[in-house]
Amino acid sequence: MRIDMRTGRPTIDATDLAGLLNLTPDEVRDRMRAGRITSRLEIGTDDDFGRMRLSFFHEDMRVRLTCSEDGTVLKSLRSRTGSR
Repeated sequence: MRIDMRTGRPTIDATDLAGLLNLTPDEVRDRMRAGRITSRLEIGTDDDFGRMRLSFFHEDMRVRLTCSEDGTVLKSLRSRTGSR
């Protein structure tokens, strides 16, 4: 899996995110448009310079991807967060 950085903004393929959230790609697109899947981008500083962390939230699931600045996924974490 790789995050597309060609536009300068990280973009994940709906198929990749769907697999992480146990959804179909169409469900990912629909739920993102409806605001049921949200995301957060954090840019690394100091010791984490050159890295970013993308977090996706859906219902009680959080998916966190730590990536290099070229979009290579270095680490992924999927966890239940409880009700939001």
